[in-house]
Amino acid sequence: MTQKFETLDALGLLCPLPVLKARKRLKSLPAGAVLRVLADDPAAIIDVPHFCTESGHVLLSQDSDGDHQVYLIQKSG
Repeated sequence: MTQKFETLDALGLLCPLPVLKARKRLKSLPAGAVLRVLADDPAAIIDVPHFCTESGHVLLSQDSDGDHQVYLIQKSG
């Protein structure tokens, strides 16, 4: 089964915008939904996991794809 998720393109945005936009998008999603975040801000490597820890969301994965990072965040219940 393929996992369906929404994608947030935060490429070109600098801290704290990728996290702020992720927070706003997650608010509109149901519990358990997965948000895919694309970011190229070097600070996102620290900011996104920290945001997940602070807000209770689950960071499912953190990978790099060429010149940007790809995060999969599952919204907490």
